[in-house]
Amino acid sequence: MSAGGVALGLVLGEGDPSARAGAAVSERDNRVAEVTNKERLTVFLVAGTVEKVQGSGREVPSPSPPRHRVPADGGDTEPMKLSRPVSWFLLAFGVWSWVIWVTFIKNLYKDGSGLAFDDAGDPTAYFWVHLTLAVVSFVLGTVVGVIGLRGVRALRRTS
Repeated sequence: MSAGGVALGLVLGEGDPSARAGAAVSERDNRVAEVTNKERLTVFLVAGTVEKVQGSGREVPSPSPPRHRVPADGGDTEPMKLSRPVSWFLLAFGVWSWVIWVTFIKNLYKDGSGLAFDDAGDPTAYFWVHLTLAVVSFVLGTVVGVIGLRGVRALRRTS
């Protein structure tokens, strides 16, 4: 069969009885579906359901507040506590991140190979991508470092 539904010079539906039967079935199905949908719509409208739909004058009541959970005996409902080694590791990671990326940005700015700046001295895509990486790493390093610092300070208060 070639493209477009033409087989040996015959268009589907014109000379092929099986194709005509398929078309008739689908036409009949379409008419049945159309009548059925009209009947359902009529039943819906006649049943008075339109008047029962809530409108602007009949607003839905606000939801009730969430229930408070009562902890079971021995439940773990205290704030999270970091161990001393984890707290120091996170603090060290934050400081390390700043040292590494500040050094990288300095080297990127002084780049003489032509990767970071073109011949006119304008920044290249390489520069912008690596500057973005550095800024994101500064932010993440700061967040991780602050979490570590809070852990170290909390442990010093309790000991």
